[in-house]
Amino acid sequence: MGITEPATHASDDLRKTLNRLKRAQGQLGAVITAVESGADCRAVVTQLAAVSSAIDRAGFTIISSAMKECLIDSGADGEKKQLSVNELEKLFLSLA
Repeated sequence: MGITEPATHASDDLRKTLNRLKRAQGQLGAVITAVESGADCRAVVTQLAAVSSAIDRAGFTIISSAMKECLIDSGADGEKKQLSVNELEKLFLSLA
């Protein structure tokens, strides 16, 4: 087994995240259609829960696979500044 290059790993994570978001987009379209057509509320809520879960997982994947980039933020003057633990926690918890 070879060692996965970091750039390849990041690219694979990005591809997986984009695929997950595109599936969620399709599921959301189905939810909208179901609501417009007056579908059974149980089916709508079940599908909506799936959309919500997919989006949450994508957000967690983005944060976990790009933690280094999430820790660095451009300041008003264009310089890089480190996010504090509190700022990072707030960002992470915004997905909860």
